[in-house]
Amino acid sequence: MPLTPEQRIELHGFNNLTKSLSFNMYDVCYTATKEEREAYIEYIDEQYNADRLTHILKTVSDMIGAHVLNVAKQDYVPQGASVTVLISEGPIVEVPAESLDESPGPLPDSVVMQLDKSHITVHTYPEYHPYEGISTFRADIDVSTCGEISPLKALNYLIHSFDTDIMTIDYRVRGFTRDKEGQKLFIDHDINSIQNYIPEEVKNEYDMIDVNVYQQNIFHTKCKLREFDLDNYLFGHTTDDLEPEEIEEITNKLQTEMDEIFYGQNYSAPAKK
Repeated sequence: MPLTPEQRIELHGFNNLTKSLSFNMYDVCYTATKEEREAYIEYIDEQYNADRLTHILKTVSDMIGAHVLNVAKQDYVPQGASVTVLISEGPIVEVPAESLDESPGPLPDSVVMQLDKSHITVHTYPEYHPYEGISTFRADIDVSTCGEISPLKALNYLIHSFDTDIMTIDYRVRGFTRDKEGQKLFIDHDINSIQNYIPEEVKNEYDMIDVNVYQQNIFHTKCKLREFDLDNYLFGHTTDDLEPEEIEEITNKLQTEMDEIFYGQNYSAPAKK
């Protein structure tokens, strides 16, 4: 029978470790005209407005057993939205039988543990290339918790909440807590990669890169969708409307855009007007 976290580590007082998950996603689209670009941005603003983002963050709060103290949300002009949720220790609806073994987190139907003095935020950034017809939607979500449970348990739900071509995920444990003998503990769970918290069926869909600094409890994972179907990236028309030369040109533009985001560097020369 697995030991509970309390049995595995007996602390001197409250668990003061801060665990921060940053989830950054990109959706890339080809918009051939100004009208298509404006329609895409309008679609994104409708799909990921402040109300829907608030629902996503409240679901994350429920999953990690937090009590919502305050919600601040805002839709911006001309585009984009932000939501900040302040959370604190809340009642435990269901006591988990699991230990803190590495595993993908649940989809929303269970509460895991209680938290204190924590927050969750999301900001969205729709934007477009001035000449190439590329439109990009980015969302940044930060989940910061204090105590025993890691916000990585909400990662699976976050991945399923957005249509993501590229994901950048960072996880860091900061501070320390003390055991009964006064010895500092700089981490209270085993982890060697964020990938341990991503389901196999999701990992199979992405090319992935890890950069980890184990001594500092810093973990970083990048993911880029493997399969490329141009029809999934056209807004307002399909490949049936395009000539073969156009298909090749647009495909190259989109794949270059995704590679540049994934690897964090420019590969193409600036476009001319």
